[in-house]
Amino acid sequence: MTAIRLLLVDDDPLVRAGLSLMMGGADDIEIVGEAADGAEVEALVDRTRPDVVLMDIRMPTVDGLTATERLRAREDAPQVVVLTTFHADEQVLRALRVGAAGFVLKDTPPAEILAAVRRVAAGDPVLSPTVTRQLMRHAVSTAADTRRTRARERLAALNDREREVAVAVGRGLANAAIATGLFMSVATVKTHVSRILAKLDLNNRVQIALLAYDAGLLEEEQEER
Repeated sequence: MTAIRLLLVDDDPLVRAGLSLMMGGADDIEIVGEAADGAEVEALVDRTRPDVVLMDIRMPTVDGLTATERLRAREDAPQVVVLTTFHADEQVLRALRVGAAGFVLKDTPPAEILAAVRRVAAGDPVLSPTVTRQLMRHAVSTAADTRRTRARERLAALNDREREVAVAVGRGLANAAIATGLFMSVATVKTHVSRILAKLDLNNRVQIALLAYDAGLLEEEQEER
């Protein structure tokens, strides 16, 4: 099995050393580089070609959210997992909106951080339970009318089947579970997800989920049950 190529980005050398020790001990993960600031990331990505970047938020010159946005705007961009001690709503939402595939707190157990890197490398988004609760609060209590209207306007580009898949993605279901629930093959689910990403100009499944939250589709589904 090919090892997951991982780039570590954190301005604290002790944190980088700890992550390197923890991640480097896994047989399926290869640490290909380290950076102490977001300003170094793009050049390192060009040189090391990582599959996943584990990215801190607060750094002295270029913060992790800006670095993530720049990376995700590139072709063949690596996946990004934001790893931080901070979990304010606006940081979580901005990280996910600019294309991060995961947001994990630094007090997460090591085994779960390893699992997050593996899942993101496999194409599955990762959110810690704390972050998931924040997104639900955001969806229920702070979704402004303008945000909902704009989200619904964007989702109008989808056909009925794509809309159903978008709702299922918003519920956090994996492709196999979506396929079972909607009576289609996993390959068909993957095709629908790819079309949704292309139609809505999104980077990953997390952004589909956010759009579904903002549009109120998950609330509607709960009411219909």
